[in-house]
Amino acid sequence: MSTFFTNKVVAITGGSDGIGKALVDALISMGAKVATCGRNYDKLYNLQMENAQVLLHTVVADVSKEEDCRKFIESTIDTFGGIDILINNAGISMRALVEDAETEVFRKVMDINFFGAVYCTKYALPSIISRKGIVVGVSSIAGYRGLPGRSAYSASKFALQGWLEALRTEMLDKDVHVMWVSPGFTTSNIRNAALNAEGRAQGESPMDEGDMMSAEECAIHILRAIEKRKRSLVLTFTGKRAVFMNRFFPALTDKLTHKFFFKEGKLIK
Repeated sequence: MSTFFTNKVVAITGGSDGIGKALVDALISMGAKVATCGRNYDKLYNLQMENAQVLLHTVVADVSKEEDCRKFIESTIDTFGGIDILINNAGISMRALVEDAETEVFRKVMDINFFGAVYCTKYALPSIISRKGIVVGVSSIAGYRGLPGRSAYSASKFALQGWLEALRTEMLDKDVHVMWVSPGFTTSNIRNAALNAEGRAQGESPMDEGDMMSAEECAIHILRAIEKRKRSLVLTFTGKRAVFMNRFFPALTDKLTHKFFFKEGKLIK
């Protein structure tokens, strides 16, 4: 097993569920010093109990709130002395057509997926610069291709990738590596928690999770990419195909994407 993460301080947002929790579990097993945050106290408490033998720093925080992000980052630095790697993982999706969705849905998704990463990165950056560390954004195929029914989600991921690309360029002289990873459809809670047209959690996913990559497998791919300091990572064959098709055959991809998400004019996925 690689020793790359041994004793490195890794801060992960949204670590109580899905890919975030899988990252926390994997990093602890690799000897990293881990800090994470989430909105649900009970889930964070259970995570603490599962890892009672190690120092796992957890903070109840809503990343859409700048003050919560500041407290998470500053308390992590106070606990471990600094931050080597920040993984901006916390995110929320949505499932509603633009014509049906309340404007508040777009604001909520952007606040969490985009501004949450901005807030945490801004407060962690001085420490990361001093340690020549790494900033990671967990994006999505929706950051390369706008998806019907997920317009706000796609917008937030496009914004995240553009912002991280600009940051990466700014950091070239400071030896700070900035990257993003784009999982395809992964078994996680993000679809169940996706906002509906009124901004409430839909509670049930219309997606079949049978053929999806597990959160644990996804986490390992992400950590390997971080260790290799890749510029970006697109996961799953379906994801790679979607990015390729959208780049070289955009009009055809519009039609194929519409066919995938709609049946008889109604959003089905």
